[in-house]
Amino acid sequence: MNGFKTTMLLAALTALFMALGYTLGGGGGAMIALLIAAGMNLFTFWNADKIVLRMHNAREVDATSAPDYYAIVRDLAARGGLPMPKVYVIDDPHPNAFATGRNPENAAVAATTGLLGMLSRDEVAGVMAHELAHVRNRDTLIMTMVATIAGAISMLANFGLFMRGNDGNRANMLATLLAVFVAPFAAMIVQMAISRQREYGADRGGAEISGNPRALASALAKIAGGAARIPNAVAQRNPAAASLYIVPALRGGGGDSWFSTHPDTGNRIAALEEMAGEFGQPLPRAAAAPRASALGPLPARRRGSALDPLRRD
Repeated sequence: MNGFKTTMLLAALTALFMALGYTLGGGGGAMIALLIAAGMNLFTFWNADKIVLRMHNAREVDATSAPDYYAIVRDLAARGGLPMPKVYVIDDPHPNAFATGRNPENAAVAATTGLLGMLSRDEVAGVMAHELAHVRNRDTLIMTMVATIAGAISMLANFGLFMRGNDGNRANMLATLLAVFVAPFAAMIVQMAISRQREYGADRGGAEISGNPRALASALAKIAGGAARIPNAVAQRNPAAASLYIVPALRGGGGDSWFSTHPDTGNRIAALEEMAGEFGQPLPRAAAAPRASALGPLPARRRGSALDPLRRD
C-alpha cells in the first residue's frame, strides 16, 4: 500500500510539473518540462550521493578508524541481507543520520558525531537499522527523484514568472501567476507527504533488522530533543535537505501536518512500542541493569578514536 501511495504521489508530482510547463508554453512547454525533469533525474541518479555527502563534509570511516560504529553497520547489513554500505561520519554536534545512494549496491549511511556521542550502542544500532531499511526499500532513490522534480518545478516557476513579466502579454497572466505560485507550493506538500510515509516504513523495517524496536524508540526521543536544541547548518542553508534525516532538522519539520517533513515523533515512538509488544520485549524498568546489546558484546574500543563518545549506557 505504501508503495502504491508513493507511486501515485510521484505521478501527481510529475503531472504537476508537466501542467506547469503546459501553462507556460503549451504542448511544447510540457515536452520541454518533461525533458528537463528527465535530464535532472538522470544526473541525480548517478551523482546524488556524492552531492549529499559533499554538502555535509562527510568523511568515510572503516573498521580501523571507527571500529564500533563500523561493526554496528556491518552486522546490521548482514542481518538485513544487504551489501555493506559505505560508512560516513559528519563532524557536527547536531544529532542526526541519513542514508543515500541509488541502490543497495551503491549505498552510504552517515551519522553525526553529535548522534554517536548521545546514544547508547543499542540505540545507535536502532538508528542505523532504520537507515538501512531506507536503503532496502530504495527510499533513497525515490526521495532523490522527488526532490529533483520538486526543485525543477520551482525553477520552472521562477523562469515562467520572469518570462511572463517581460513579454507584455497579459492575456493569460492570471493563469500564469496562479500556476507559478501554486505549483511549487503543491510540490512541497507532495514531497513532504512522501517523506512522512517513508519514515514510518523505515521505522518498521529498522526494528525488524535490529530486532529491538524499543531501542529505536528511545533513540528517536533523544535525537528529537537534541535536534530541537542544536541547529543544523546544512538544513538551514538547504531546506530541501531536511527530508533526508531520521528526525526533523528544522523547527516545524514534524507534527503530522501537511507542512511537516517527518511524522510526529510521538506517533512514531508509539508505533515502535506497539511493535515491541509484538516482538515480546518487556517494558523497561527504571532500575533495571543495562541489557546486553542485540548485536552481541561491544568490540574493544581504541582510546583516542574520533568515535570514542559511542558508548554503551
